[in-house]
Amino acid sequence: MVRQDEFDAIVVGSGMGGLVCAAYLAAGGRRVLVLEQHDVAGGNSHVFRRRRAYEFDVGVHYLGDCGPDGVLPAIFAGLGLEGRVTYREMDQDGFDRIALPGLTVDVPQGWQGYTKRLMEALPGDAAGILMFTDICAAVADETRELMLSDGDLSVADLMARTPVTARWGRSTVTELFDHCSLSPRARTVLAAQSPNYGMGPRDAVVSQHAAVTDHYLRGAYYPRGGGQVLAASLVEALEAYGGELRTRSRVGRILVEGGRVTGVGLADGTVLKAPLVVSNADYTRTVRDLVGEEHFGRRLVARTRQAEMALPFATLYIALDTELPARPNANLWWYRDGDIEAAYRRLAEERIDPVPFLFVSFASLKEPGARHVCPPGHSNFQVMTLCPPGYEYWGVREGPAAGERYRRNQAYQERKAYLTEAMLSAAEEALGPFRDHIVHLETATPITHERYTLATGGTPYGLARWGGVGNRPDTRSTIEGLHMVGASTRYGSGITGAAVGGMACAAQIMDRRLLSEVHRGARLGAPELLPPRATDWDPLAVSRGAGRRTARGLARIG
Repeated sequence: MVRQDEFDAIVVGSGMGGLVCAAYLAAGGRRVLVLEQHDVAGGNSHVFRRRRAYEFDVGVHYLGDCGPDGVLPAIFAGLGLEGRVTYREMDQDGFDRIALPGLTVDVPQGWQGYTKRLMEALPGDAAGILMFTDICAAVADETRELMLSDGDLSVADLMARTPVTARWGRSTVTELFDHCSLSPRARTVLAAQSPNYGMGPRDAVVSQHAAVTDHYLRGAYYPRGGGQVLAASLVEALEAYGGELRTRSRVGRILVEGGRVTGVGLADGTVLKAPLVVSNADYTRTVRDLVGEEHFGRRLVARTRQAEMALPFATLYIALDTELPARPNANLWWYRDGDIEAAYRRLAEERIDPVPFLFVSFASLKEPGARHVCPPGHSNFQVMTLCPPGYEYWGVREGPAAGERYRRNQAYQERKAYLTEAMLSAAEEALGPFRDHIVHLETATPITHERYTLATGGTPYGLARWGGVGNRPDTRSTIEGLHMVGASTRYGSGITGAAVGGMACAAQIMDRRLLSEVHRGARLGAPELLPPRATDWDPLAVSRGAGRRTARGLARIG
């Protein structure tokens, strides 16, 4: 008889990587427990509600590659979730609008159209732009083909199938810019969406930039119902296939004996046993705090101590009592000037007033008329900018993950108010005046983000540097039975990157080529086991887990 405190696998954290891995392990027959310290599952895909009228997405502002051949739809379909997660197309002739002084470029679907539009906008850089995008497109194609391959390759075969990646993949984007003799203005347009991975051109490698750019050029979409639908659907699959989610359950320690994991200890002292633990917690916290450096080799510990995190965001969540002037269903990437590398240098020097760039996501355009987004005639949008790394800028010493109480810290409150005003001023430069119509304004800083996700530095993008440019850890660790998923692994950040990492982890554990299988149509889950959805189905309630689904305190709309 199986004891109730023993499981086949325990997953620590319920971000996209952890939920995907857990759901596939459950579909494969393992008894899986997911532990989440927050009130709801989802990590960076979760939403929050205000004034019973507005719902704000924290991290899902748009998704790429969600067409018939898309990777993310295949991952959900492999669990029997076809039709439960659907996607609205954004404007495929211009899903991202890049705005510089005197220049506006609408980014269309496809490398060919993208390249043509950039060459027309910057004719003096046309040859360099063509060279740059040809290399990036080739790297992206090689990477995707390798990701979806159904067999292991020798080093010789790998080099033969990925020659452009071998030449350019680990070079920085700036090095490729230099090779292509591009002007500062062309570099700014080409790297305008770099906040999607939280690094400037001098830190990001070509393989990363190419993969993220290709992801969106395969088509830009938004999940119907908002980002929480992604997490809720995975929770439904997890529970339908015999797994369990427990929210408000913070793990204090991952237990290791004799070089292998034995389970976890919760912050309240409860011990749960399992021969397999998958950590979807922050990578550096997993190594240094949850497991302990003494269980890892010196080289890995040194890399982790010296690691640098990707840059974090500050976000304004804004609701207006009027509609914004007519505009396409596109995100806005607004730059104060035409030198993105200088903007990142100023950011490193903590000089971000005036704000050098903004990302603006218009939720009420992506899902017009949706009752949960905002009332009719109102607007819901987010204004975001990258922030300096670390705590000093915010007047904080250790951060909320270490237990620091910061919200009444006067230095923090002053910095937050100062940046809010600077971002509002920049947003009105970009969009026109709107302050008189604000009915809800809320600022989330990187410190806020760390409080909810326990991510080092409050970044959603994980590690920027781990022992060298472009290096990131795999999902398999040196401790038997311990695996890691999430934004810091080599599979990339963002919703799809984390989901692919979760698939890769489950594939290692199950010894199957899962991503290749499901992309070709294999199904591990049985749709008939999934629960029906009532007309009042609430993804936020589902994401609390079966044990807390009807608990008090859930914010609702209407």
